Amino acid sequence: MNDYLEKLDILPFHMRDSVRLWIERGIGPGSFLTAVLSNDLFGALGRADEENSRALKSYGVYFYSHAPSGCYGSPLRVAEWAKSGGLAGRGLLERAS
Repeated sequence: MNDYLEKLDILPFHMRDSVRLWIERGIGPGSFLTAVLSNDLFGALGRADEENSRALKSYGVYFYSHAPSGCYGSPLRVAEWAKSGGLAGRGLLERAS
C-alpha cells in the first residue's frame, strides 16, 4: 500500500509533498498537477515549469505503476478523489506519521 511513498523519489523534489498530500488527503494540487492527474497533456505542458516539463514521463510511470488507481485518470476521477478526501477519507491511510 505504501508503494506510492517509496517511489516518490522519481518525481521532482519540489512536487513530492503535493503528490503525497493529493494521494493521502485529496488536497487540491496546483494547475500543473491537476492537468497531469486528469490526463490533460497539453494543459500539463502549458502549466509546467522546466523541471516538470522534463519529468512528464516520470509522472506517467509514477501514477500508472505506484499510485492508487482512483486518484488519476480523468477530471471526474480527480473530482471524486478530492471530494472523498483521498486515502484518509476512504479509511485506507495506513501510513504512520
